[in-house]
Amino acid sequence: MKKVCRELLATLKREKLVLDWREKQQAQAVVMQSIKLEMRRLPSPYSRGCVTKSLPVPMCMVFDHYSGDSAGAAAI
Repeated sequence: MKKVCRELLATLKREKLVLDWREKQQAQAVVMQSIKLEMRRLPSPYSRGCVTKSLPVPMCMVFDHYSGDSAGAAAI
């Protein structure tokens, strides 16, 4: 699980968290879709229902901690 999360965060930082991404609905949707796709790579003990219910948690964490500027993305 940690591996998938680390890879997701690296991908988001590198490709998806553009400047002012939190203010653009389309950019937020791209980040949410990336999170969904990466969470599907979790090992079999994590059912699809569990992943669907817990999806807001990583999205809120990314939204709160990563503003899209280089300073915020490097903070965590």
